[in-house]
Amino acid sequence: MSSGPAFEATPSTATDPNALAGSRVVLGTPEIARALTRIAHEILERNKGGADLVLLGIPTRGLPLALRLADCLAAVEPDLVAADLVGSLDVTMYRDDLHRHPTRTIGATRLPASGIDGKVVVLVDDVLYSGRTIRAALDAISDLGRPRAVQLAALVDRGHRELPIRPDYVGKNLPTSQSERVRVLVAETDGQDAVLIEDAPTEAGAR
Repeated sequence: MSSGPAFEATPSTATDPNALAGSRVVLGTPEIARALTRIAHEILERNKGGADLVLLGIPTRGLPLALRLADCLAAVEPDLVAADLVGSLDVTMYRDDLHRHPTRTIGATRLPASGIDGKVVVLVDDVLYSGRTIRAALDAISDLGRPRAVQLAALVDRGHRELPIRPDYVGKNLPTSQSERVRVLVAETDGQDAVLIEDAPTEAGAR
């Protein structure tokens, strides 16, 4: 079983009681939990167990999702230690749109002690949209090691791909228009779990 998370998410100073106002909630806490449990089982089935698995969460919200997935994996395979499976992969300096968002905060990249060489790396992100974040993640991985395979798990796939990138594991396929925004909230950073669709522009979760 898990010996506890290797990372601690910094929670928001307060949860806005009106955070869901004007938004359409498409996933709540139970649905997100079920989606992550299903993805964990799919990962184990596809890879014939959890040996040599590494989960790399893409900050901000991909990291707590990766930690939860690791707990789900360890719950199914007691020999796995959740904290040993998870790393954090910051892709800020690898993005091709950095010139348009020069004030992006640079996060931390932290790999499990075992590294990624020869491992099956599962990238974990909250929303898959254009695919540019994942391309940046692949470039970042190439500078860190040589995994045996790289797979992608996304809580939400909202379509509108600009690059030929497809997730291996999806919590929910969510058809959207390009004028809409998908926002993912996680309890570790936002005080609550939810996937929202809204018309107003927002930075969080929109990729």
